[in-house]
Amino acid sequence: MRSSVETLEDNRVKLTVELDEAEFDAEIDAAFKRIAREVRIPGFRPGRAPRRLLEAQLGSQTGRSEALRTSLGDYYLKAVLEHDVDAIDAPQIEITDGAESGPVTFDAVVEVRPSVLVSGYDKLSLEIPSPVVTDAEIDEEIDRFRQQFAELTPVERAAVDGDHLRVDISGALGDEIVDGLTTTDYDYRLGSGAVVHEIDENLRGASAGDNLEFSAQHPDPDEDRLLTFEILVKEVQEPVLPKLDDDFVAANTEFATVEEFRGSLHSAHERMKVARADMARQEALSQAVASLVIDDPPEAMVRAEMEARLEQLTMRASQQGYDFDDYLDATGQTREQVTAELARLAAQSVRVDLALRAVAAAEGVEADDDAVDAELRRMIASINSSAATTADDEPDRDDDSAADDDSAADDDAEVLAQVERLRAMLEAEGRLSDMKSQISKASALDWIAQRAELVDPDGVIIDAELLKTPEADRPITPAQGSETTAADSTGGPS
Repeated sequence: MRSSVETLEDNRVKLTVELDEAEFDAEIDAAFKRIAREVRIPGFRPGRAPRRLLEAQLGSQTGRSEALRTSLGDYYLKAVLEHDVDAIDAPQIEITDGAESGPVTFDAVVEVRPSVLVSGYDKLSLEIPSPVVTDAEIDEEIDRFRQQFAELTPVERAAVDGDHLRVDISGALGDEIVDGLTTTDYDYRLGSGAVVHEIDENLRGASAGDNLEFSAQHPDPDEDRLLTFEILVKEVQEPVLPKLDDDFVAANTEFATVEEFRGSLHSAHERMKVARADMARQEALSQAVASLVIDDPPEAMVRAEMEARLEQLTMRASQQGYDFDDYLDATGQTREQVTAELARLAAQSVRVDLALRAVAAAEGVEADDDAVDAELRRMIASINSSAATTADDEPDRDDDSAADDDSAADDDAEVLAQVERLRAMLEAEGRLSDMKSQISKASALDWIAQRAELVDPDGVIIDAELLKTPEADRPITPAQGSETTAADSTGGPS
């Protein structure tokens, strides 16, 4: 097989593949063997009829047509690997010679991943929630805990949120009293938003002895009639919180002192806020990187990415016992809403992919041999660790240090051999180039992230070191819209 590649307009290339007559004749012979298993020839068992007899019965062109149909896709893929063509769609294959006899030549025109130019990636500003825990937040958390032990005390003032009001309430729909909205001496906590928000609106500022009448929208959107309420405020009570001291903490928590209690709450809030800020950073970074690509992404890449996401979504739903329609019912979404969101995410993913490749090329952070070796070793270590037995399962023994050195050397040699076998396998399957791209994109994303400014919603700059807790301190990978699924795949023959 001989092949060449030519760059065309509109982000396409043309692969020209030539097969000599002897090479393609082997494909014809294999085609006739397949045909022999499908046809009945008197005197021969299925698959045993010779080629010459099949040619006489069916015509020589039958085998050639079958060979052309089944083999050109494989030769196209070989040419793609040979020239490292980054195809993003199925090719258009045209036989230019040999359709009837002799050597075969065909052209395959395919769209390839475009190269884009991006700017401003070295000075991105990402807005995230602040990971800093304030004393006020801890005070609020402690007060919520103290509320569980609060005592209610009557007050001679207007009601405010947090107060408990003892009320007689009567709710009606039209001329009919609603039993569930009618009771006496009911304890209502102002600001709770129970039933309808109009209750809170009217009770705010009320005092003992006030008699209130008002109407409200029914919570059922299909009900057009208004609810009407009559509420007699009998008493306003405020919750009095217990004194916060070591005795209270020791009696009601696992901690001995207020300081220990506050410290535990601070640690828990810090983990939560850092995790939330880190997730927001990843999403903001993905959106910012995607916005670097101004032009519309290739439709073929978006379509492939969207199909892959839909397949993943359908698979997850199936694992939970749903078909897709059941999933829509369970989530309250329409097919159009899901499709629109998948299309948005797919377009963002493709933009991130293109932008990261551009940054990797511009900043020279593309995968070198050391990075590839490190990734191959990581893959080998993962494979070996899942199959290896732990050292605890081995009996204790006193080994000579020289034997230990020999064993370590043997282990290193075996790992090196495994790495080389894995490298050869990935290269033969055309997956090594994709692995290098993933390494480059991860490096590019990390390069951008290290230089991005983090600010809170008020514009205050956040020190990135504040996000480095044990839970959040992990390598940045091309996730959140930059993962490559179908967008990295090579299209098959048409």
